[in-house]
Amino acid sequence: MKKAMSPVDLQHGLTADDLLAGRSEQNEETTLSSLTSAFREDGFVVFPRAISSDVVNTLQQRLEDVLRGKYDRGSPPDKTPALIVDSKKSGRRKLGPLGYDGKTTKYSRVLQIINIHKCDNEFQRLVTQEAIGEMVARLSGWEHGARLAQDQVWAKPPGSPPLVFHRDSPYFMFTPDDVVTVWIALDDMDQELGPLEYVRGSQKWGDGRVGSSSSFFQSDSKNLLYSAAAREGIEDAESCLEIISLAGLSAGGLSIHHGKTWHGSGKNASNDRPRRGLGLHFVPAEVKFIKEDAKKSKLWRKYVAEEDTDGDSPTINVPDDDFPLVWTPQLEDTRL
Repeated sequence: MKKAMSPVDLQHGLTADDLLAGRSEQNEETTLSSLTSAFREDGFVVFPRAISSDVVNTLQQRLEDVLRGKYDRGSPPDKTPALIVDSKKSGRRKLGPLGYDGKTTKYSRVLQIINIHKCDNEFQRLVTQEAIGEMVARLSGWEHGARLAQDQVWAKPPGSPPLVFHRDSPYFMFTPDDVVTVWIALDDMDQELGPLEYVRGSQKWGDGRVGSSSSFFQSDSKNLLYSAAAREGIEDAESCLEIISLAGLSAGGLSIHHGKTWHGSGKNASNDRPRRGLGLHFVPAEVKFIKEDAKKSKLWRKYVAEEDTDGDSPTINVPDDDFPLVWTPQLEDTRL
């Protein structure tokens, strides 16, 4: 069996072999071929050991700084919640992680940050790791490599609600239309925190009902999922679907899932612990925006200039600055 390596500090580099080795430490030896088969069959794969605890601790602190408006790259994220303001009164303690003040009524809301890498060097270093992009491209069969479309922090203070089951693909207006998401745990995940959950094999379902971002926080977190299952002819979805929880995944572990895999998470039922995770949405290196779709989206319309939408081509190139190429075969060749 290949000797497993310890999780690595991102400043010293991460390789695709490190990711495979981290799995081999937990299971029988893992090969890229076996992982690809599992990804195609199940819609997701899990890497229990990927990012070192030192890096995770740094990212946790940097997240707290970003939530308080402290950026070290000179620009804000594309979306951030209302900034946390710690009390300056003498004798008053600062608010805890994610602004939690010990009361599950005032600060019990899910916090979302879009493109935290634009404002923070540590997160930028993580989301552009070649090894992660390479693993995504290899699993997905993307011959030209992988490009980062977006990152999203989803952070749940104690008492915050569940995130509705959904698919990622419908929110990305590109051609080719492939999307693959890497989800990185920034806390040790147990059932109480509301870990990520996958519906095994659901990436094979038809498009069906997908919902919208406004439905992410419905009280019935599985309503859209059961509707989609019914369209697939699955009767009694509540008992028939195989839902796999990532409870037990340690901070620094990650999963990679297909953009059409249905997934969601429960509420953070803890009284005092935060639940933090980072999603990286990757697309094939050669993607272009579909003009007519992109200009209708709040997320993407700013990248489709009005003068460009009148051209003959139905597509437009994505800018490398905001959609960085994370891995291509050419990058690998330069290391040989």
